[in-house]
Amino acid sequence: MAITTEAQNTVIFFDTTLRDGEQSPGATLSSAEKLEIARQLSRLGVDVIEAGFPAASPDDLKAVQRIAQEVGTADGPVICGLARAVEGDILTCWEGVKDAAKPRIHTFLGTSDIHLQYQTGMTRQQALEVIRKSVTLARSLCDDVEFSPMDAGRTDPEFLIQVCALAVECGATTLNIPDTVGYVTPQEWYETIENLIQETPGAGPGSGIIWSVHCHNDLGLATANTLAGVRAGARQVEVTINGIGERAGNTSLEEVVMALHTRPQYYGLHTNINTREIMKTSRMVSNYTGMHVQPNKAVVGSNAFAHEAGIHQDGVLKHSSTYEIMTPESVGLAQSQLVLGKHSGRHALKVRLQELGYSVEGDALNQVFARFKELADAKKTVTDADLEALIADEFHGPEEIFSLEDIQVTCGTMGMPTATVKLRNAKDEEFIHAAVGTGPVDAAFRSIDGIINAPNTLTEYSVHSVTEGIDALGEVTVRISTPEGNQMFGGYGADSDVIVASVKAYLAAVNRMLAVIGYDDQQPEGDVAAIGVKSEH
Repeated sequence: MAITTEAQNTVIFFDTTLRDGEQSPGATLSSAEKLEIARQLSRLGVDVIEAGFPAASPDDLKAVQRIAQEVGTADGPVICGLARAVEGDILTCWEGVKDAAKPRIHTFLGTSDIHLQYQTGMTRQQALEVIRKSVTLARSLCDDVEFSPMDAGRTDPEFLIQVCALAVECGATTLNIPDTVGYVTPQEWYETIENLIQETPGAGPGSGIIWSVHCHNDLGLATANTLAGVRAGARQVEVTINGIGERAGNTSLEEVVMALHTRPQYYGLHTNINTREIMKTSRMVSNYTGMHVQPNKAVVGSNAFAHEAGIHQDGVLKHSSTYEIMTPESVGLAQSQLVLGKHSGRHALKVRLQELGYSVEGDALNQVFARFKELADAKKTVTDADLEALIADEFHGPEEIFSLEDIQVTCGTMGMPTATVKLRNAKDEEFIHAAVGTGPVDAAFRSIDGIINAPNTLTEYSVHSVTEGIDALGEVTVRISTPEGNQMFGGYGADSDVIVASVKAYLAAVNRMLAVIGYDDQQPEGDVAAIGVKSEH
């Protein structure tokens, strides 16, 4: 059965990442990768997955069939396949989607005079006859049929109405109007869609026909045009994750979703999308296609929730709504990011230092801020390592109660991850402990805990490379809190071995906690010595 909208206030999301998105140069996906993305799209809550172009290749057909069988369940999305207005394509498409609980055939034909003259060599009358035969065949196989007049943005308006009316007469349940080459402008597109809905016989309001828009981004207007179509009455949007697709790409799913979610008073519409799955889906598609997301990409770019300007940072720290119209949590991120650079202010520096375990106030903060500005002028971004060095140089850093002597880890598929750590305290005493964990880092942290009796909760663990290449220096930032959660301590470590860097970072955080809370330096009896944290009561 075709999808129907609830009181015309639900926008149907038709995701074509696996079809149009895969047509991006270099973005070819394997059957297994397509299946994994389809599963994630289902978790995201898309209403229709265009799983591929079954007639394009045997592998594409197999991929569509697997998605139809494994993702196209009764409570899952509609599974759609694309077919040219050719009998063979339509029959093959049906073979691909027929096992889905809710299958759809999507067939298309170019209708602009440019396409008719230079691509298909058809007259308008011949095109109408092809549409009649193809849509009728598709409907004889499947109750849910979508028809697209390709290059509708450059098709004569009167002929476009004639084409759409014929498709409905032959059984199409969804009429998708594509701006195939990204040619139109928002106001122009609004008028086109509004006119089609009002003037197409048998497809007006209350007819049960779903009007859809599919916009390309050649002029950077894909999202604007799509939203204009929605305002005009379209209730299905054809989109891709990260906006990938032919040439400059398609309309980005994440942009349309968050526009509707962020401006409910303006659009008065809702979706079935679970927005908290957006970042996970974006990263999966980026990883599988090898197409990196530009930093300033709306919603999913690495800078979308990052702030460097001091005025912006100060505002966000006081209240996120000052410079964020949506929360990072709403799209699946943990928090906003304050990037420390030459534009950053005193407030952001103070907060980051506190996160690293340094409480700097008054004249001391002014002193550090002056040094920070000098450093920021010399490099683009000031890292946690830079701040650690700056504090150590300015104030000699915190007392190092325990230092790392050695660490050895064993891990892999053949046994349990095990770490042995040797620490030395300020009295030059050595302590050795081994522990098993869920992974080498967890085992190493447990080994430290076995030596130092400092109960804490790990609240943040982040890793990134400082340099490029196989010999990259691994930089690790760790944040821990007291069991009560009322005090936070940070630590930083860098090493070419990321496990060693992790241990350095964790040990630095624990040292800061001990320095603040206090500790009992009486060595207990036994093979492994430990330090007991003093009670605050």
